[in-house]
Amino acid sequence: MKIEDFMLTCPSKKFLGVECLGCGAQRAIVLVFEGKFSEAFKMYPAVYTVLLFFFILGVSFIDKKRKYSSVIMTLIVINLVIMVVSYVYKHF
Repeated sequence: MKIEDFMLTCPSKKFLGVECLGCGAQRAIVLVFEGKFSEAFKMYPAVYTVLLFFFILGVSFIDKKRKYSSVIMTLIVINLVIMVVSYVYKHF
């Protein structure tokens, strides 16, 4: 069995035939863990900022002494901008 056997299908692409802003993220994360960094970026340009976001989010749950809300909100905005720009670039 491969990791690709456990990947979720995109409901938007499956039912509507249109890719969403997150299409390619799972495959890009697998490529990062395989060490194929440039291929992961080409697959999904926001992969590194998404991974950083989830890392900071995890740290915020562990480290309750510090406030991470401004960093998390900044990463959310950066991720959204990258996702929208790459989606528009890919489809138009």
